[in-house]
Amino acid sequence: MYQKFIINQDGVLKFGHTYLHRDMLSPGERCVYGGGLWKVDENRKVILLYGRSFDFGPPDFEYVRKIDWTGLEGSHYPLLYLPYWPDEKYAKPIFTNTRS
Repeated sequence: MYQKFIINQDGVLKFGHTYLHRDMLSPGERCVYGGGLWKVDENRKVILLYGRSFDFGPPDFEYVRKIDWTGLEGSHYPLLYLPYWPDEKYAKPIFTNTRS
């Protein structure tokens, strides 16, 4: 199993442990904003998001409206996206977008 995330059609960022990103979808749910991989950095107390989903493409964090923490087993650390993993030079913090 791998640590993966997706962003569904409602802008919910979901975390899970699975082989395929599509296995994280509930019935009727679609992943239109991509996904990737994640890992917890215990030293810095952050969750690193990186890579892209082969099923759904790269993540588009502009559409994140809510974060579903249940797949992280209790870790509620700040999120940091690394678009050029493992290079952290361009790391971006991720927040929910509440604009209408």
